[in-house]
Amino acid sequence: MVISVGSGKGGTGKTTLAVNLAHLASIEDEIFFLDCDAEDPDSHFYLKPEWESETDVETPIPRIDKERCDYCGKCSEICPRNALAVLRDDVLVFPELCYGCGGCALSCPMRCVTFESKKIGSVKQGRSGSIRFYQGLLEVGEPSPVRVIKNVKENIQENSRVIIDCPPGTGCALVESVRGSDYCLLVTEPSPFRKHDLELAHQVCVKLEIPHGVVTNRSNGHDEIIDDFCSASSLEILGRIPFSREVAQRISRGELLVDDEHLKRHTEHIFRTVQRRCSFN
Repeated sequence: MVISVGSGKGGTGKTTLAVNLAHLASIEDEIFFLDCDAEDPDSHFYLKPEWESETDVETPIPRIDKERCDYCGKCSEICPRNALAVLRDDVLVFPELCYGCGGCALSCPMRCVTFESKKIGSVKQGRSGSIRFYQGLLEVGEPSPVRVIKNVKENIQENSRVIIDCPPGTGCALVESVRGSDYCLLVTEPSPFRKHDLELAHQVCVKLEIPHGVVTNRSNGHDEIIDDFCSASSLEILGRIPFSREVAQRISRGELLVDDEHLKRHTEHIFRTVQRRCSFN
């Protein structure tokens, strides 16, 4: 069972929810926690894993043998990312645009395209109690974390219980993170901007045919803007996390909400509701 936690915007509280759910789930059995927010991973501040290993994530970058190349242009024609530009007597390669699909080599009639590896990130593995922790980290300056996210998700084992902390937004990184999930929790806040972000994230889940529900963070008792949208979209509100100074202080100190008896009941309610909805037990 794979549960992903996402939002249409950063800073909404998805990591807060993901790490607290992971802690509750780990009390009952071993769980896999994947931090797929490779551009800015921070769940380790809360779960505090002991790191065990780190592996590089590399991508193939085309290298052109210009002594054999006849500059026919077929490599640039097939490239979906415009990572190659063929001039009259030269071929320019733009590594930051290349996704490593290999189409250029397959299309080259002169067989003059080879590849060299380029490090674009890393995956760290560790453990925090019963939590097997995996974290992706993109190299500074790299444009896309998708390949790093794929490498993180390769650690998912069959029949394992998994919680994924997804990256913010609704782009390729989120799509790759939630793909294959059995259920997705969308974290939002009661404001017009967050409602707009929630709409976009909802559309992603609908397009990918992933069952999903909503958690309202910073709930202040006036959540009508979110409640009305969820009602109109047939989305279930799985729970609410209150807007309080106490919550903010614990988060800023890297502490879990479930370690506070007063705040624990909110996260526990969400956890039990998710268990009932997706048989996460």
